[in-house]
Amino acid sequence: MELDEMKLAWQTLNRQLEKQHALGLRLFKDSTLDKARKGLRPLIFGQWIQMAIGLVLAIAAGAFWATRLHITHLLICGLVVHAYGLMLVAFAARNLYLMHRIDYAEPVMMIQSRLADLRAWKYRVETPFHAVLGCFIWIPATWMNLAWHGIDPWTQKGSFIYWALSSSCVGLVLVVLVIWLMRRMGYAHVIENQAVGRSVRRMDKFLDEIVRFERE
Repeated sequence: MELDEMKLAWQTLNRQLEKQHALGLRLFKDSTLDKARKGLRPLIFGQWIQMAIGLVLAIAAGAFWATRLHITHLLICGLVVHAYGLMLVAFAARNLYLMHRIDYAEPVMMIQSRLADLRAWKYRVETPFHAVLGCFIWIPATWMNLAWHGIDPWTQKGSFIYWALSSSCVGLVLVVLVIWLMRRMGYAHVIENQAVGRSVRRMDKFLDEIVRFERE
C-alpha cells in the first residue's frame, strides 16, 4: 500500500471515529437531558400544589377579613394571611417561569445558566423569605382559626399574643444561629443544597455528567 493510500485510509478511519464519537455524545446527551427533565417533574408538581394551597389560603383569609372590617386586630390577621397566600402563589409562579425558561435544545452551558438562575432565586430569595415568615405566620393563622370557632385571644384572659411573639422570636433567633454556625464550620454548601431542593441538585449532577463526557 502506497503512502498516499495509507493517509487516505487513516483520514477515513478518523472521520468514522469522529462520527461515532459525535453520535455517542449525542445519544448520551439526549438520554441524560431526558433524565434531567424528568428529575424536575417533582419540583414542578410541588409548585402547582403550593399555588393551590396559596389560593385556598388567600380565598379563606379574604372571606375572613371581609366580614370583620370593624374588628381591627382580626382584620390585620386576615390581611396578613391573605398576603401570605398570595406570596405562595407568586413564588410558585416564579419558580415555574424559571423552569419553563430552560430549553433542553440549547447548549449545556446555557441550560446550566438557566438552572443557576433558578438556584439563585430559591437560595437567596425564596428560602430566606420562608424561613423568616415561617416563624411568625402561624400566629395570625391560628388566630383566624380560633376566631372562626368564636374564640378571640385578644378578649381572653392571658397573654397569648406575647407568648406567641416571644416563641416566634426565639425560633427566628435559633434559625439564624444555626445558619451562622454552619457557615462558620464550612457547611454553607449544605444550607444551599437543602434550600434549592433535591430536584435542582439532581439536574445539576446530570448536566455535570454531560460536561465531563464532552471533555473526555
